[in-house]
Amino acid sequence: MTLRLALLFLLLFQTPLHAGAIPPGQKASVASVVRAVTPGVVNIATKRIESIETPVVVDPVLQEFFEIPNTRLKRETTSAGSGVIVDAERGLILTNEHVVRGASVIEVTTKDDRRFRAQLVGKDKATDVAVLKIKADNLAAVPMGDSRALEVGDFVLAIGNPFGLGQTVTSGIVSAMGRTGLGIEGYEDFIQTDASINPGNSGGALVTLDGRLVGLNTAILSKSGASHGIGFAIPIDMARRIMSQLVESGEVRRGHIGVSIRSPAGARAGAEIVSVEPASPAALAGLRKGDVIRSVDGRAISGPAQLRTLLGVTPAGSEIDVRFHRGGEALQARLRIDATQKAAAAR
Repeated sequence: MTLRLALLFLLLFQTPLHAGAIPPGQKASVASVVRAVTPGVVNIATKRIESIETPVVVDPVLQEFFEIPNTRLKRETTSAGSGVIVDAERGLILTNEHVVRGASVIEVTTKDDRRFRAQLVGKDKATDVAVLKIKADNLAAVPMGDSRALEVGDFVLAIGNPFGLGQTVTSGIVSAMGRTGLGIEGYEDFIQTDASINPGNSGGALVTLDGRLVGLNTAILSKSGASHGIGFAIPIDMARRIMSQLVESGEVRRGHIGVSIRSPAGARAGAEIVSVEPASPAALAGLRKGDVIRSVDGRAISGPAQLRTLLGVTPAGSEIDVRFHRGGEALQARLRIDATQKAAAAR
C-alpha cells in the first residue's frame, strides 16, 4: 500500500460518521442530541383577520356610474411555523417575524403537547426576527452556540414543524456562509444548508451535533415551494443581537456612520467608501473617500452587503472598531454609531 493510499484509508475510517468508526453492536445515530434539543423547539400557530373587498358589481365603470360601493368582508386565516425557546426562566422564544406578521392570536405548543397563548415582545421585519414570551413552568431551552465558528462542511440538524405535520428533524451540512443579495430580508448574512427545510420550518432551530443553536431556519430557494437542498438560516449571533434590543425596548434602534460604500475595484474584499457625510461619525473618526473598510470589531468584511448588515444589527450608540486601508497603509479608527438621524446603517 502506497503512502498516499494509507493516508486516505486513515482519513476515511477516522471520520466519526463513517461505518468503519462505529464499534460493533452500536449504530450511527444523533438520537441523543435530538432528545436533548427537541423539547426546546415549539410549534407556533397564528390567527389573522383579513379584510377582503367584494364588489357587488365587478365592472369598475358601472360601479362609478351608479355609485355602487364595495363591501368588505372579514375572514380568519391560520398558519403554522416554528420557534425556539432560548430562555426557559423568562419563557422567551425566538422565531421569524414573518411567522407572526399580522397575527391577532399566537399560540405556542411545546414538545410535551402543552399549549400557551404567547405575547409578542417585539419584532424586526428587516432581519425577520421576532421574540415571543409565554408563562410556563418546566420549559427546556436550547443552548446558544457561536455561528461565527461554523465552517462549510460542518454537520447540522434542522428542527421544526414542516407543513404543520408536527416536530420533524432533518440533517445535512453547512453548504455556505455569509450569503447575501438574495432579496429575502433587508439585512442578510445567511447560513446556507442542505438540511431539508420546508414551509412551516420557519423560525425553527438549526443546531450543531453538540446540540448548540447556531441559526433560525427562515427560507428556501425553490421554484416548487418544496425543499431542493438549498435552505437558509439567520445566524444566531445576528438573532441574539436583535433579540437583546427587542427584549430591552421592544424595537430595534438603528443608526448610521455617514458613508456611502461600494465594492472595491479588482474584486478585493472589503467595502470602499464613495463619500463621507460632513460631521458624521465616519468623518469625525478620520475616514475618507477611497478608504477600504476591511473589518469591524475584528470581523472581516467581505463586501458592502456584509458591512451594511453588520452595522444594521449593531445598536445605535454603540462604539465600533474599524480597520481600513488607505492606499497601502493599514489604519484603525474607533467611532460611535450615530442615533440622531434616521438613516440606513450604510447607504
